Amino acid sequence: MTKLQLTYRTLVAGLAICLCQSAFAQTGNKYIRKGNELYKNKQYTDAEANYKKALEVNKQSVEGRYNLGNSLYEQKRFDDARTQYANSFKMAPTREGKADASYNIGNTFMEGKKWEESIKAYKEALKQNPSDEEARYNLAYAQAMLKKQQGGGGDNKDKKDKDKNQQNKDQQNKDQNKDQQNKNKQDENKDQQNKDKNKNKEQQDEKPEPQPSKLNKQEAERLLQALGQEENKLQDKMKKAKGQVVPVDKDW
Repeated sequence: MTKLQLTYRTLVAGLAICLCQSAFAQTGNKYIRKGNELYKNKQYTDAEANYKKALEVNKQSVEGRYNLGNSLYEQKRFDDARTQYANSFKMAPTREGKADASYNIGNTFMEGKKWEESIKAYKEALKQNPSDEEARYNLAYAQAMLKKQQGGGGDNKDKKDKDKNQQNKDQQNKDQNKDQQNKNKQDENKDQQNKDKNKNKEQQDEKPEPQPSKLNKQEAERLLQALGQEENKLQDKMKKAKGQVVPVDKDW
């Protein structure tokens, strides 16, 4: 949606003045004319002061009320401006004057993003002047902003759905990455087990096996005979040693 450009209805020229007005009323109009000149030169504070002087002379001045609201609006004092527009609405003798006052009331609410209040004001402006296209546009804008604020806007819903889908997609990617990490870890453990198994097998293969005896039967018999002869010699020595007489030293 195109950004809203708020424009308010000015009344710097004032309403038509009857020639039969009293000097009292003419004095008030003098301040209004002075205020209008200052307003055109963007001297809004001085314009405000002159409009207030006009109202001191004539409290029923519709022009004074309306233009005072405009000078306050330009100073961004929207609440004060709304009060003057409301007074102008009550005193305006024409439907067009009431429509302009309602339109500007709607703008003051729009400035504060008070969508419901601005909608009500723009509807009143269209009630007074059904051909007011600016009020119709601002009404549609305020209604769209209220709907968006309440969470019913299509764009807002699409954004939420898109964000939710993205979150689900991100979670799926995280789960997939986690599964892949677990699988990689399992493969690493399996490879390590295979390495350990192969290492144990290699160590077993390197261990020397017991060599079988290379003696044949004849060599074994000769070895046994030699051992037997050695044993017989040893026994003979033991017998000879046992039968020897131990000499006794003479005692004389």
